[in-house]
Amino acid sequence: MTKTILFDLTNAELEKFVTDMGQPKFRAKQISEWMSRGAPDFSVMKNLPEKLRQDLDECAQTLLVRVIKKLESSDGETTKFLLELSDGEKIECVLMRTSYGNSVCVSSQAGCAMGCKFCASTLLGLKRNLTVNEIFSQILVAQWELRGDKFSEKPIRPNGDANNNDVSHIVVMGTGEPLQNTQNVIGFIERANTDMGIGWRRITVSTCGIVPGIEDLIAWGRPINLAISLHAPNDELRKKLMPIANKYTIAQVMDAAWRFTDTHNRQLMIEYLLVGDANGNLLNATTECANELSELLRGKNCMVNLIPWNAVAEREFTSPSGNAVHRFQDILIKNGIHARIRRERGNDIGSACGQLRLNNTKGVSDET
Repeated sequence: MTKTILFDLTNAELEKFVTDMGQPKFRAKQISEWMSRGAPDFSVMKNLPEKLRQDLDECAQTLLVRVIKKLESSDGETTKFLLELSDGEKIECVLMRTSYGNSVCVSSQAGCAMGCKFCASTLLGLKRNLTVNEIFSQILVAQWELRGDKFSEKPIRPNGDANNNDVSHIVVMGTGEPLQNTQNVIGFIERANTDMGIGWRRITVSTCGIVPGIEDLIAWGRPINLAISLHAPNDELRKKLMPIANKYTIAQVMDAAWRFTDTHNRQLMIEYLLVGDANGNLLNATTECANELSELLRGKNCMVNLIPWNAVAEREFTSPSGNAVHRFQDILIKNGIHARIRRERGNDIGSACGQLRLNNTKGVSDET
């Protein structure tokens, strides 16, 4: 029996659903309030009669995603969720507890078509785009993890104390290329801003360089953060790592990115993964690459995130030594480029940059 997903219903449709079950209209509001908190099922809805909760469980589902696996990092700061969509496709999202708040990395597609040579997310190709509500449901899963049913009568205010128990930041950096699904990503961000009060400047979209998608963000006009997955200082090297470089040159990508950041006076984030080949030879982490990257970014309002490659079993790359990584950073800083080495979160549970995949269940314990 196919269950009705209540989160996908309008208020009027939800009212009709509960009244068709012989219930008063106000039950729809109660259910809606629970779903806005991320309630995973009906058993937690204690203000509903037990018989109604049982009946709902037989014919309906709350969110569009269901947690089927969950991993906790050893330091307790990162939680990765393997989620199942209503059609059986799998996605992942990651909750990161940080000193500045609680950040959620969401997926925008089931799978990925970009084919980046260093990444796990693209191994099985693209299955489909996610809807607005499917992306938003990932935020609610994280919110429930943070607070469960321990909600006060006060509204959620994630833009308050950075140490509270609400989602405060969003990064669209999970599985998929967000700007291949631009309109649904925009719709999701609008909803996160409206429904959860998460400010534009606390939301980041990362792209490998889909120029028309960046143009769409410029036309949209919201002052979110933009991150460019660059990973090489020239087109020749970038083509070896990222097939998208065969369609859009670095010059085209950066021109669009600078115009976006200039519009909102925002600092552009440059994601730069440092990798070596199977023999340990540096590919994009050489002194020459550091100097070339410096010339590309000199005088621009940007910050470079240096990311040592995270192991993916199916990829024949190596991670540069710590000395090589710091040497690369030192050259950038000496050349006047703001650069930092990203602290990877959740590497031990396969949730660090480049490790998310469609169905990574190895070593994952069942959700209880």
